[in-house]
Order: sequence, then C-alpha cells, then structure tokens
Amino acid sequence: MGNVDGVSILVGSHPQFALHDTGPGHPERPSRLEAVAVGIAQSGVLDAVESFEPTPAPTAAIRAVHPGRYLQAIEERCHTGGGHIDADTIVSTDSYDALLLSAGAGLDAIARLEEGRHRAAFLAIRPPGHHATPTRAMGFCLVNNVAVAARSLADRGERVLVVDYDAHHGNGTQDAFYNDPNVVYVSLHEYPLYPGTGALSEIGVADGYGSTINVPLPAGATGDVYRRAVDELVAPLADRWKPTWLLISAGFDAHVRDPLTGLGLTSADYADVTRELVRLVPEGRRILFLEGGYDLVGLRDSVAATLAALVDVDTRPEPSTSGGPGGSTVEAAVRLRAHNGLP
Repeated sequence: MGNVDGVSILVGSHPQFALHDTGPGHPERPSRLEAVAVGIAQSGVLDAVESFEPTPAPTAAIRAVHPGRYLQAIEERCHTGGGHIDADTIVSTDSYDALLLSAGAGLDAIARLEEGRHRAAFLAIRPPGHHATPTRAMGFCLVNNVAVAARSLADRGERVLVVDYDAHHGNGTQDAFYNDPNVVYVSLHEYPLYPGTGALSEIGVADGYGSTINVPLPAGATGDVYRRAVDELVAPLADRWKPTWLLISAGFDAHVRDPLTGLGLTSADYADVTRELVRLVPEGRRILFLEGGYDLVGLRDSVAATLAALVDVDTRPEPSTSGGPGGSTVEAAVRLRAHNGLP
C-alpha cells in the first residue's frame, strides 16, 4: 500500500452502470468498469479510498446543459425498448437510470468534497459524456456528465477549469461553454480523429473568447508532449486565471494499446499529467470523470497509476514515454494565444 494517512480519495460508482447495454462487440462495454475496479485495487492506495454510490441528478441540473426535450426524448427511447440513437450510440431499457446516476456523480462528488475530508474524487461512471452536445447525444455519450458538474459550479460563481485528455475531442463540452468566461475548456486530443472538431483555431467566442484551448496532436504523440502542454499552456493560464475547481475528462484511450486511436501514452504518462494538473487548484476541488479507454489492460493500468497520482504515490505499471511528434503543435498553441493577447 502507498504511504497515505487517512481517507483521501472519493471513488464513485454504481451497479446500475453495468446495466447500460450497448450490445455485443461495442467498445464502450460493461467490462470496462471491471477493468477500472481492478486498477483501483492495484493502485497501491486502496487504503486511501472511500467509495460511494451516486444519486440521480436532478433533471433541472441536466436541463441546464441539455435544454428542451433532450432528456425526455432519451427517456422515451429507453422506456420503449432502446436502440440506436446514431451508428455508435445505443441505449437499452436500463440506460436512462444509468445516465441519471452518471450525471449525478459529479454533483454528489462536489458536495462530498466540500465536507473537507478528501483530496480528490474519481468517478467510475458510464455512459461517458464529453461528446454529448447541448442538443445531441453522440459518440457513446448521452448526457455530458462533466458539463453538468461544471455548469452547477459556474452558476454559483466558481471558476472551473475543465481539462480533457481523452484521445477524442470533447466537442460536447466545448459547445456547452464556448461563449462562457467562467469555464475554461482545454482538450489534448488526436487530430484528425472522431468527431473531427478541436482545431487549434477553436478558442471560444463572445464573452468566452480565449476560454477554449485545443491541442490537436498527431498520431504517435508521447507523454513528453502532454507534459509540455501542461507546463506551457495550462499552468500559465491557471496561474493568471486562478481556477477554483478542476474537472478532468479522464479518457484513457490515448494509451498506446487502445484499438480506436493512434496516440502513444502509457499509464505512467497519465500519472505524470494528472499529478501536474491537480496542483493547479486547491486540494478538495479536483474531480476526474471516466470517459474513454477501450483496451482493458491499458485502462486497468492507467486507472491504477492515475489514482495513485492523486495522492502523490508513484504506481507505474509501465515507464513514461518521450520522443514522439506533437511538440510543434504545442508551440503553435502557445504562439496563437500570445498573438491574441491571451494567457
């Protein structure tokens, strides 16, 4: 076990998440949560974990991100037997209850962290959320879990930094806050790749101008590139803007083993990046939301390393990586912000 005094990490999950049935052969499958559970057990910090089961999100909190009939339409689809929303996004009769709990997990974590007894929270949830736009479910995602939590925090005056290191661009989260100065969205993702958004030039509009940072990386990018992006882009912004909360869309599909992507990270790289990110806000104001990650071994090892990093314990099933492409993309993002007078 890691040398950790007291209970420090909240881990939220629920049996209902396994009942969200995406069908045979689908990469976003219930066995992902089994791999996550093994990773938590192998993290070396299990003595620092306090588990909880989330409660359903109030529909008003979801409608603050997804207005109109969005939620009702998904509920009707689930309650009439489920099926395809699009080619990749599927619901079953149990999916509606799962999505309410998944959206509620962040809200519950906020309340529990504010009790002051925990450093951070890790939410082992499904369905994932970062592709769900305010008006469209897509990319395996039904409700944008991280956006629901960020909206709740921003509406009460918090400054929220959302960092998304899933290999796929979180188009839904970007859309939700593209004109909002109280939520900064940073995405490190492979490009070009589904969903095709997240170009360097996408930096926000109106009051949110400059509140979006995209780092569209080429296939093969390694951990040193991610660390450089945190050092040269995210940390300077945080130093000037002073975020009060950090929400991480923790997608582990940038792992080199992942079947859907071409990036080159290992579990140790996830640990390194996470450790640097959580230092940008005070303890007790850090939440990680499970997004992608479709190779079960890579997912297991990445969760183990990342969870340990939340309490400064070094669990490294694999070495960190360096030498891949992508440094020029980070340089271009830095130049773009300097050219536009942005931190």
